[in-house]
Amino acid sequence: MSDYITTAPATLTSRQKKYLKGLGHDLTANILIGKEGITDRLVSATDLELSRHELVKVKIGTNSGLEKHATAEKLPAATGSALVQLLGKTMLLYRPNPDLPKEKRLTLPRG
Repeated sequence: MSDYITTAPATLTSRQKKYLKGLGHDLTANILIGKEGITDRLVSATDLELSRHELVKVKIGTNSGLEKHATAEKLPAATGSALVQLLGKTMLLYRPNPDLPKEKRLTLPRG
């Protein structure tokens, strides 16, 4: 167990990102950014999902009119999460939640 950590470092290492990408591959997008863009309601919903699951997939809708790279900077900053991956118009966000039961928390590999 010494090879794993349960709190997020300031930045994710490439090994940790690779691990999280593997976990996120089969996730469905819980959050969809629509034509309203990044609203307080969207940030709150994303924040709630991150609290529940730690790893969340977010889809930027084609009618949102948002630029994907700018959105991939703004949403993680607004939710205090780390951007794991931006693939097409889909983002994978990670934020640890130490309040989750131990068996539900994600355990990241060290460095």
